[in-house]
Amino acid sequence: MIERRKTRQLQLGGVKVGGGAPITVQSMTKTDTRDVRATVHQIWALEAAGCDIVRVAVPVREAAEQLGEIKSRIRIPLVADIHFNYKLALIALEQGVDGLRLNPGNIGERWCVEEVIKLAAERRIPIRIGVNAGSLEKDLLKKYNGPTADGMVESALRHIGILEELDYREIKVSLKASDPLMMIEAYRMLAAKVDYPLHLGVTEAGTPTMGTIKSSVGIGTLLAEGIGDTIRVSLSADPVEEVRVGLEILKALGLRKQGMTFVACPSCGRADVDLIALAKKVEERMAPYSNKDIHVAVMGCEVNGPGEARAAELGVAGGKGIGLIFKHGEVIRKVPEAQIVDALMEEVEKLVVEKEGARAASPQD
Repeated sequence: MIERRKTRQLQLGGVKVGGGAPITVQSMTKTDTRDVRATVHQIWALEAAGCDIVRVAVPVREAAEQLGEIKSRIRIPLVADIHFNYKLALIALEQGVDGLRLNPGNIGERWCVEEVIKLAAERRIPIRIGVNAGSLEKDLLKKYNGPTADGMVESALRHIGILEELDYREIKVSLKASDPLMMIEAYRMLAAKVDYPLHLGVTEAGTPTMGTIKSSVGIGTLLAEGIGDTIRVSLSADPVEEVRVGLEILKALGLRKQGMTFVACPSCGRADVDLIALAKKVEERMAPYSNKDIHVAVMGCEVNGPGEARAAELGVAGGKGIGLIFKHGEVIRKVPEAQIVDALMEEVEKLVVEKEGARAASPQD
């Protein structure tokens, strides 16, 4: 059982972060925020995939001025990502965003920071201090001979100090690096120094294959140690994929129960069906159900197949050119190999309807 680090708690819209609240999964839109329609559609897709909090880039005034319209059309908390221009942060707050991501040290003179904090305090809007190894202050790069975990922590403490001097503590912090080991070391160091909630991520992690591996190592290691209150997997891919990977990391550690569990054997010389192709097709077809609480197994032979298939709510055990479909441990269908995917998906759809019907019929608290 993972014992989580004790932190302060923030309220980000309708979502609690830190203080023992469930770990949340975040993502960031990859649209031009000025394009409200495209941005809202992407957020809808993220929400459907299980995203808890979404962040949007706000590089120009025109983008900041669209935040209210975007927020009015979505249901999950909206965070504005601000750099360099304090006026964009003020506009974002006036537009009703649920959170800001900024670094107090790069949005202008002290009075600029004070203006932002004054308005954020009035509205109880949390601020994430986002430290990135790739954009550390020049004096810290010189002091530590390049980006290091020590430099990242010093940068974070510097920015935290600015807000604390203004008596503002609605803070969460991130210390992102493309090197998982540097990121892990930095978070461990800061976790020992402050009690603010931590947002975990490996920045610029890369394409889905490499990015998933690096993020799983970096984020997963810290979560297993009880460090981390909200996460974002950064991938050079559709942001929906970021959410899926984030949810899988949480589920693998037993930190999130909701959502689909998909099990497939690795295949070997015993397999009597093309298990690799079969599992890939099922995974693709299961994508719309990734946020549903269902457990599906695709197995390829008689050694572990029947047992794993029976342990799942729905499962397939392959044989010589055929597939046995299991439901709650019982064989319900025997179909030719070419029909396995369609048959399994028919049963998935039925199971989802059954579960939603049962949930609707159950007494509500």
